[in-house]
Amino acid sequence: MTLELVTIPCLADNYAFLLHDGESRRTLLVDAPESWPIVAALEARGWTLTDVLLTHHHYDHVDGLDDLRQAFSLEVTGAAADAHRLPKLDRAVSGGETFDWSGHAVAVLDVPGHTLGHVAYYIADAGAVFTGDSLMALGCGRLFEGSAAQMWESLGRIAALPGDTRVCSGHEYTEANGAFALTVEPGNEALVARMAEVRALRAKGDATVPSLLALEKATNPFLRADLPQVKAALGMEGAQDAEVFAEIRRRKDDF
Repeated sequence: MTLELVTIPCLADNYAFLLHDGESRRTLLVDAPESWPIVAALEARGWTLTDVLLTHHHYDHVDGLDDLRQAFSLEVTGAAADAHRLPKLDRAVSGGETFDWSGHAVAVLDVPGHTLGHVAYYIADAGAVFTGDSLMALGCGRLFEGSAAQMWESLGRIAALPGDTRVCSGHEYTEANGAFALTVEPGNEALVARMAEVRALRAKGDATVPSLLALEKATNPFLRADLPQVKAALGMEGAQDAEVFAEIRRRKDDF
């Protein structure tokens, strides 16, 4: 099985992702911030878009879909809970479901927090999870609709995946997220080393996404709210994990 993953910069700081199955020649898109960079990436590779997965309803993840529908015959998948505010869906899914794409299992993860109907998609054959604005590189999405407790549970679902999973998140926020992360754990050597790499990549204009889940667990403060050293750094020894997460999110919002 040959699966090729392509990261596509869109808008000012968004990412879309293409996953191509070389055997079936089907091509999957995750999120559609705008159409032209996606079409350009397809044309450069001689691929035809066949499927789209949507993570959530925000405009910067769906606005390119109408143009793509005019250019390609698509099967569009999104969350059943958000079908009323997503573009028209051909398949409505819920967390805990698994469906087939070109012979590959796609597991749907319920990840409310950023929005209430947010979902992520894990494709084990690709070694990738598409997280939209839930788990991000060195960060997580703002809590526009859900609670801190919901987001903490959501991140736990993603964190339970294999450590070598590539986290395909929706924005290039890594450098800013890392600057905040260093205020939480300035002595985290893995974080310090990662930030040096992030700054070097961004200085060249290169993407920092996808990232490895194991690296996120070692450096992303939003995945580390359960650790004694993080609680101690925040003066929250003995606090519940979700309370610590909420405090980290509050501090990031004010950063």
